[in-house]
Amino acid sequence: MRIKVRNKTAKKRADRLKKKLRVRKKIFGTTERPRLCVYKSLRYLTAQVVDDSTGKTLVSMSTRDLKKSNNKDSAKALGAEFGKKLVGNKISTVVFDRNGFLYHGRIQAFADAAREAGVKF
Repeated sequence: MRIKVRNKTAKKRADRLKKKLRVRKKIFGTTERPRLCVYKSLRYLTAQVVDDSTGKTLVSMSTRDLKKSNNKDSAKALGAEFGKKLVGNKISTVVFDRNGFLYHGRIQAFADAAREAGVKF
């Protein structure tokens, strides 16, 4: 995986992309244990489960689908709904990919809610 970082790219975004590459070298989703990837924008939080061996997205969901705003409460709601959806699709264990973001705030709230819903990572 290679990402081009140009001179116009903000330093904060470039640093996150470098962290993302470091993390993705080690994390790989399989059919038995797919990768749970989380993306955080200023407005929404998006999560998807990807099987990297086949290159397919198995389940995806966003706070946009839940009609929620951009705070920890919406991240908790998304984690709970996403966890129920995964358990309904018979996916119990995943590899968590925080996508270069710090495990803090909305990302942590999402992960904790997903764990409470029955997903193991």
